[in-house]
Amino acid sequence: MAAVEIFVTSWCPYCHAALDLLSRRGVVHTTVDVTNNPEARRSLAERAEGRTTVPQIFLDGRPIGGFDELTELDASGELDSWQPAL
Repeated sequence: MAAVEIFVTSWCPYCHAALDLLSRRGVVHTTVDVTNNPEARRSLAERAEGRTTVPQIFLDGRPIGGFDELTELDASGELDSWQPAL
């Protein structure tokens, strides 16, 4: 099973949509809320190769992008491999 992290803000509709998609697919993930948290935002920028927009999603520590990239992975079926084995 892949380790999935998602950086979000409380007010971002794309963040909420990404979290909903991960939950619907049964993907276990860690959520990092960067709302009003400059240290977390700096960490995000360092890990996401300078990107500071949210959501930012990481798979096993590797940045994969945001909501658009997540939906592409879902459409291709790759997101299924992120789920825990039943």
